[in-house]
Amino acid sequence: MKLDHIQLAIPADTEDACRKFWGDLLGFGELTKPAALQARGGAWFTSGSVEIHLGVEAGFTPAKKAHPAFRVPDLDGLADRLASAGHPIRWDDAIAGRRRFFTDDPVGNRVEFIAQ
Repeated sequence: MKLDHIQLAIPADTEDACRKFWGDLLGFGELTKPAALQARGGAWFTSGSVEIHLGVEAGFTPAKKAHPAFRVPDLDGLADRLASAGHPIRWDDAIAGRRRFFTDDPVGNRVEFIAQ
């Protein structure tokens, strides 16, 4: 079994803010959604073998506990970049030997980053 993608919910009309976060800050490339799904809104992104699908959800509530976690080669550089862009960094040392932090995407979904 292999993970195909992670789906996160977003509210309507927040795609541009999400593009800045996932594309500009994190370096994900945007994928073209299939024509049959484009009218639903949202956006899809990829980096390496990872795909993130952002889907518009009526009555959106951000995920505060559930979250994707990504291994990154330059954890400190990413933390600085995110903090400079206004995304607060929450370092967590609850797991021995694992450097990691949490932040939130522009709509409040929790995202974790772990040193590679």
